[in-house]
Parts: sequence; structure tokens; C-alpha cells
Amino acid sequence: MGAPVALLLLLLFACCWAPGGANLSQDDSQPWTSDETVVAGGTVVLKCQVKDHEDSSLQWSNPAQQTLYFGEKRALRDNRIQLVSSTPHELSISISNVALADEGEYTCSIFTMPVRTAKSLVTVLGIPQKPVISGYKSSLREKDTATLHCQSSGSKPAAQLTWRKGEQELHGEPTEIQEDPNGKTFTVSSSVRFQVTREDDGVNIVCSVNHESLKGADRSTSQRIEVLYTPTAMIRPDPPHPREGQKLLLHCEGRGNPAPQQYLWEKEGSVPPLKMTQESALIFPFLNKSDSGTYGCTATSNMGSHKAYYTLNVNDPSPVPSSSSTYHAIIGGIVAFIVFLLLILLIFLGHYLIRHKGTYLTHEAKGSDDAPDADTAIINAEGGQSGGDDKKEYFI
Repeated sequence: MGAPVALLLLLLFACCWAPGGANLSQDDSQPWTSDETVVAGGTVVLKCQVKDHEDSSLQWSNPAQQTLYFGEKRALRDNRIQLVSSTPHELSISISNVALADEGEYTCSIFTMPVRTAKSLVTVLGIPQKPVISGYKSSLREKDTATLHCQSSGSKPAAQLTWRKGEQELHGEPTEIQEDPNGKTFTVSSSVRFQVTREDDGVNIVCSVNHESLKGADRSTSQRIEVLYTPTAMIRPDPPHPREGQKLLLHCEGRGNPAPQQYLWEKEGSVPPLKMTQESALIFPFLNKSDSGTYGCTATSNMGSHKAYYTLNVNDPSPVPSSSSTYHAIIGGIVAFIVFLLLILLIFLGHYLIRHKGTYLTHEAKGSDDAPDADTAIINAEGGQSGGDDKKEYFI
């Protein structure tokens, strides 16, 4: 029993050891690559590497098992396929202008014993075409319901469609998906319905397609819509604060689609109407008190009419000063202040000169050698009277 057991253990050890050694060798000689995704029309690079080439060359084959490159040697005459790198440990090739038909599994092989291979799945993304909007035929009236359709084909995988009105998102129907006749790409479509208002006049309804092949780029189509609505009107005076004797224009500013074609002016209590014209302004060449009152302007188009009112009061008790009057008042105040300062300066200057002039004359008298002082004059006068000397008398 001992010999059979020993033989069995030896066989088990050989079985376990041999695959292990084979696996170790196989790991070094096993090539590897990676899956790639490319947009239709782009370029994809297929890279195959191996650690132990065992004196053999690497080879790339397409999904139809046609050899593309064996080492540095081109095997298939397709100018889109170019050699990128060829070494004993690496074989890299590029395929430009990739088409949907190029999608599939590419094989990298090394002809060792046994032959070893690695697979690279190339996925080609179909770029969706620019969406097309349909359903808008003519102008819509206010409160009508608009229904628009959007469609885009050629996407792979299927794209998604979104709607917006100006900058506002619109919630359309879920995107419908239909396979194209080529069996590879898809056509997507969506619809949107909304009630229009006068604010929608001239707005753009935008349909955008979202797909990974676009890499964030915008691919959209817009449809400008026109909405017909009744006019509105307001009266604007020019000048804004009219006074008696001035010229006044009352502008009736109408807005609508279509724009008002006719304006009717009336004054409450006055019959018949003042004016019916295509011009929107009512002119008063020279205002007087009798022009005071309430005026009405009716703006009319083929969608309807709207009436606006304005109350004119010529006898405004608190007229608003004009900017020119305010300017002259400021200039007058500045001039008056400067004159006041000059007057004060002259008064102080005159006072200063008067005081210093008296001081100057006194110093002149004291500083003279020929002019006797008051005591000397008095003594000389008394001496002349008592002594009878013939001397001049000085009187102060």
C-alpha cells in the first residue's frame, strides 16, 4: 500500500506543479489590450503589449479576422490604418475616420506555442443629426395652444431631446426611439404643447439633442413664433409738467401685434371727438386754462382696441422749476456771497489805513529837528512878552 500511495502523491504533485509552471510562463507571454470608444469620424488607437515575446511578433486582426499588421508589416491595404509603434513588446496601430462598420472585436495575437490572443472591443458612437422642428405654420392668437414636433436621426446609442422657451424649460412628451434602416443608429422624436401669451410674441422655441458623442457641445434648432394680441396704450405728456403758455404734446404710446393703425382723441365733456388720425400725438401750440380737463386716447388695430386717459391741469399751483432757473439761482447766490466778502475786506482795509495814518503823522512831527515841541513854544511866547525881545512867537 505504501508504494501506490507514494505514486499517487507524486502524480498529484506533478499535476499541480505543471499547470502552475505553465501559468507562470503563460502570464509572461499573454498579450493584453483594452476596450476603446470612438466617435464616428474620429480616430482610435489599438495598443497591444506583452512581457515575454518568445522571439515571436504581435499581430492585429479586425472583426472579420483579416490581418491588419504583423509586426511592422502592413497586411491590409487600408490607408486609414497606420502603424503607431512596433517593438518586440508592443504593437500599436491607429484607425482614422472610423465608421459605424468598424465597430466590433479586434484581436491581438502572438504566435507562441500555443498561440495566445487578447481582445479589444471597439465601440463607435453615432453622432445625432441636427434636430428638425415641425408643426408651426402661421401666427398664433393670444391664448391659442401651440403644438411643435422635434426629430433627430443617426444617434448611437439613442439620444435624448429637450425643449425650452427662451431661457425657460418646457416639459415635452417623453422621447420616442425608432431604429434606423441601417440597424445600427436610431431616430428620436418628441412633442411639446403650451398655451401662448402676448409675452411669447417673438420668442424662440428651442429643441436640443443630448448625446455623449457631442461631448457637451450644443446641437439645437430654434423656431421663432409670432403671437397676435390686442393693443395697449398709455399717454405721455411732453413736457412732463405743462404750464400755461407752453407748447404741449400728448403722445399716445400704443403697443400690440399688429401695431395700432388708428388713434382717436377725445376730451370728456366735449362733442364731437377732437381728432382721429394715424398719428399718435395731440398737439397744443399754446396752453391756456380752457385746455384743462381729462383726455382719452383709443388705440385700435384689427385685433381690438384699448383706451387710455390723462388729466391735464394747466393751473398747476406748484410748477416744477426748470433746471436752467435752478442753475441761475445758484450762480446768483455765489456772486452775492463774493460781493459780501469783498465789502467786508474793504471795511477792514479802510479801518486799518485810518489807524496807521494818524500814527504815521505823529511820528513825523516828533522826528523833525526844526519843529519845537509844545513846552518850548509856550516859554518862548512868555519870554517875548516880559523881556521885549524881538523873537518869533509860536502858537499851538
